[in-house]
Amino acid sequence: MTAPTTRNRRVRLAKRPDGMPDDGVWDIDDADVADIEDGQLLVRVDYVSMDPAMRGWLDDKRSYLPPVAVGDVMRAIGVGEVVASRSDGFAEGDHVTGAFGVQQYAVATPASLTRIDLSMAPLPVFLSVLGSTGLTAYFGLLDIGQPEPGDTVVVSAAAGAVGSVAGQIAKIIGCRAVGIAGGPEKCRLVVEEFGFDAAIDYRSEDVAQRLRELCPERIDVYFDNVGGDILDAALTRLDRHARVVLCGAISQYNQGRMRGPSNYMSLLVDRARMEGFLVLDYADRYAEARGRLAAWRDQGRLRSREQVLEGIDMFPEALRMLLRGDNSGKLIVAVR
Repeated sequence: MTAPTTRNRRVRLAKRPDGMPDDGVWDIDDADVADIEDGQLLVRVDYVSMDPAMRGWLDDKRSYLPPVAVGDVMRAIGVGEVVASRSDGFAEGDHVTGAFGVQQYAVATPASLTRIDLSMAPLPVFLSVLGSTGLTAYFGLLDIGQPEPGDTVVVSAAAGAVGSVAGQIAKIIGCRAVGIAGGPEKCRLVVEEFGFDAAIDYRSEDVAQRLRELCPERIDVYFDNVGGDILDAALTRLDRHARVVLCGAISQYNQGRMRGPSNYMSLLVDRARMEGFLVLDYADRYAEARGRLAAWRDQGRLRSREQVLEGIDMFPEALRMLLRGDNSGKLIVAVR
């Protein structure tokens, strides 16, 4: 197989954003498809994952990864097909996932790729429950949260990609799951599609009051994706020795200065633990997690929901949708 075109459409960072990234932050252009050298492969990127961490990568600040440089292709995890290979590790026609960036063709090395089996699931699912999204929920909940059967687990952004999976895993292992989401439709999805026991609409309900009502025996594990006021409300309902999983803080990413929790003394009073994590730290266990996630999906115990926007030019609006919380489930851009 060969690339059907000699042009590569791509999204590059034109300038650093101030707040919500507008269209002027990006330069969408066409360049020549790069030639590959010995030991390299050319991948046709079919889909890219939209992740809240993308907003942090745009700022020139210290983080777990260096910021995307102005002029560079925007960083993104993708899935696609090998269309040319000068490596013994992969052949033309293999389907793979890797950090390809927001572009139609990417040059890669075998060490940067993971082969995926399309007999397990459609390609976009390898960016949701069988990709970094599912892995994040799996390790964050099970390794950091350490829930036990019968525990009460509360998840923010519960209709989103990671939150919806975290809550479902909590139910699979025998916990009670309460989700926090924005709007009646998302709350309906949280309960009816993802199987949570209850949902709180943070846009129309008093979150602290509803947590008191829905968690009378308090919270054993809080899986936080949003930070801000919702994190503060959850901290007031922690049980003794509760675990707070810091996965993200999407409510704060567009703020000039991120606000920390004001109720952090609850950690002392309740002898609780708050811990952040990165899914990258668990790379040597990805196969284990993917196997369990795939089995749960095959058994019908774990549902995936992918929202796919068509066309690479949709990337700027897709990122804004993600940061506004307009998506349900995993947001993906088809760049083909």
